[in-house]
Amino acid sequence: MSAVAIHNLHVKMGPASILEQLDLSVNEGEFLVLLGPSGCGKSTLLHSIAGLLDVEAGSISIGGRDVTWEDPKDRSIGMVFQSYALYPTMNVERNMSFGLRVAGTPRAEIERRVQRASKLLQLDALLTRKPAQLSGGQRQRVAIGRALVREAQVFLFDEPLSNLDAQLRTELRRELKQLHRELGATMIYVTHDQVEAMTLASRVAVMRSGRIQQIGAPAEVYAQPANMFVAGFLGSPSMNFIEGRLAGPSFEAGALSLALPAAAPGGERPAVLGIRPEHVALLPPQAASLQAQVTLVEPMGSHLVVWLDLHGHRVAAEVAAVHDHAVGAVVGVSLDLSRASLFDPATQKRL
Repeated sequence: MSAVAIHNLHVKMGPASILEQLDLSVNEGEFLVLLGPSGCGKSTLLHSIAGLLDVEAGSISIGGRDVTWEDPKDRSIGMVFQSYALYPTMNVERNMSFGLRVAGTPRAEIERRVQRASKLLQLDALLTRKPAQLSGGQRQRVAIGRALVREAQVFLFDEPLSNLDAQLRTELRRELKQLHRELGATMIYVTHDQVEAMTLASRVAVMRSGRIQQIGAPAEVYAQPANMFVAGFLGSPSMNFIEGRLAGPSFEAGALSLALPAAAPGGERPAVLGIRPEHVALLPPQAASLQAQVTLVEPMGSHLVVWLDLHGHRVAAEVAAVHDHAVGAVVGVSLDLSRASLFDPATQKRL
């Protein structure tokens, strides 16, 4: 396993710049997830690390060695793509060992590596089957095994679970996390799925328009987003935003007036209050100083998402499914402002 260091990376597609002056350090043995919407540059960054794209400027090093202009085969990486890309006429064992055989690896070493990878991925009983005889999840495990047998310094994953159904995604996500714990390898994983990012990552890097907006532990990025984009992208439903202004120790938004915690920024200026749905509690109307009207209820199985009209502001609350809230009913609202965020509406940065 090795660290990855990227400095001042610039990648263009024709006349368009996809990545500009991007810096990123991936620690040895960590599981870093690149998270962002489609078109934000996360796959471009991954493919640049892999050597599948030429860079305009900057440097990429793996294990302290500059690999910016090296061929993919010389970078000591293992890569797993969104598509399985298995050879249909070869069985599982041959698919996993093909690259090693082409490279002239001794037969005994090939067998050792394939046996180790198949055991880790629970493929022992499938080694003689061909891809057509496998489920989608099994095919993706074979694709992961093909990368593992390289015993590379760094493993790269480009949205490997996006073609699978929800149950298979959950199963393979758990297996990938366990695999990382057992191997202790450096892994970089691209996804637009925030659940994958939050559950898999040692650190998550949120990207937008070719730039890293914030990087940190998943819990840290979720609880203290650096800007409104990060705050809104993470969470389902996303963070509630209420536009207003700071007025000394209070936040004012029309008829809504909220006393802020002592640690909150003070002063007199425009601000946006951000609060996550799980930090909005619903109470009997007489038990709270704030009241709101229920406008929509979304059953989510274990919980409900209740949409409210709070003094003209649209707010989502996440509550236990045992509660029954009728559309049009008036409810009391309690906001956990100690866990709220404040943003500058002009820069959208956290205050």
